[in-house]
Amino acid sequence: MERKIIHIDADCFFAAVEMRDNPALANVPLAIGGPEKERGVIATANYQAREFGVHSAMSSAKAKLLCPNLILLRGNMEKYRLASRQMHAIFRNYTDLIEPLSLDEAYLDVSDCKLCYGSATLIAEEIRERIRLTVGITVSAGIAGNKFLAKIASDMNKPNGQFVITPSEQDEFIKQVPVKRIFGVGKVSQEKLRHLNVHTCEDLQKVEFKKLHNVFGKFAYRLQQLSFGIDSREIATNHIRKSLSVENTFRHDLVSLEECQAQLPMLLEELNGRLKSKNLLHQQQKMYLKMKFNNFQQTTVERMLPNSSQYSSFCELMEIAYQRQSLPVRLIGIGYRLKHDMTNQLSLF
Repeated sequence: MERKIIHIDADCFFAAVEMRDNPALANVPLAIGGPEKERGVIATANYQAREFGVHSAMSSAKAKLLCPNLILLRGNMEKYRLASRQMHAIFRNYTDLIEPLSLDEAYLDVSDCKLCYGSATLIAEEIRERIRLTVGITVSAGIAGNKFLAKIASDMNKPNGQFVITPSEQDEFIKQVPVKRIFGVGKVSQEKLRHLNVHTCEDLQKVEFKKLHNVFGKFAYRLQQLSFGIDSREIATNHIRKSLSVENTFRHDLVSLEECQAQLPMLLEELNGRLKSKNLLHQQQKMYLKMKFNNFQQTTVERMLPNSSQYSSFCELMEIAYQRQSLPVRLIGIGYRLKHDMTNQLSLF
């Protein structure tokens, strides 16, 4: 049975909330992120800033170079969480099958919703209007028969729009989609596909599976399925946390292993605080450390939990990571891979 999936995605969410609260920011280039002099990174930018090439994950320093008049705010996560909760309260009026992807993005399965005559298109329109009136921001929506296509559709008429891919249009629509839009296809996979002369999903549909498998291994089957718009994933209403970590980008490079290790107590305090607040103190399975050097290359080291102390264990991981390049360090992250909770498993008897 064809499902009715809506993908909701807020338009420049953090920036939109700030523009809502301060109308003077509505028509100027605005970004949310850390200060450029402290190696800040852009979290999001409004559409005026995007016209200058500013985008998320860009360094604040580069953003300022591209757009000298850019207004840069640190942001207020509590305010954004409140806006997210308001959005989800609206979602729950239509379905309990909600899969959050982030604060401002979610999948909704409205296959069984009887409101709006059971029309997913009308439901999406009503949700968008209610968010505009209640939260004071705009969202875009994609409507399709599965999650993959719904997510692609939500980008088609941004900002403040929606796009529908009907079952009868699906086969023709997917042919024109660039392969870079397939989740799991990053820069490396794009380059491999380019060597196969594959640029669109239609190109990918025509590649012999054996040839694709030789290049991508077990990912080949999933890749070709998605190229035909086939995605049987259901809405995941209960997410299992697989890891928890903290990290810090330093204002000045750390030029020695000793300077790196001096940052550990602060990172451990933050990590342990997060473990305690999320009630995960006894679910650690592996520990890992990430280190990014001043050449922007990064490395990760992990191991099963040892018998030694937490501090000394992370010190050992840090030494291994540092010795891989022995260059000044700009970022350190530490964390744990988590065990799944098996307390709800049924007895054999």
